Amino acid sequence: MNISLAEWTEQLDTERRHLTKADRDIEEGWQRIRDQEDRIRQLSAGSHEAALAERLAEALKQTLTEWLRHRVLIEQRIAYLRQQVGPE
Repeated sequence: MNISLAEWTEQLDTERRHLTKADRDIEEGWQRIRDQEDRIRQLSAGSHEAALAERLAEALKQTLTEWLRHRVLIEQRIAYLRQQVGPE
C-alpha cells in the first residue's frame, strides 16, 4: 500500500494535534494532583480521615503516568512521520 505525501502530512498534523492535547491533559493532571494533595493536607490538619483522598491522589498519579507514556508514543510516531514526510 503506497501512502502519498499528502496522507503522511495529514497523519503528522493529526499527531501534532494529539501531542498538543496530551500536553494540555498532562498539565491539567498535575494540577489535579496538586489540588488533591492540598485537600489531603486540609483534611489531615482538621483531624479528618484522609485515606480515601489519598487513594484518589494515587489513582490520579497512576493515570498521569499512563498519560506520560502515551505522550512518548505520540512523540515516537511524530518522529517516524517526519522521516516519511522529509524536511518541511
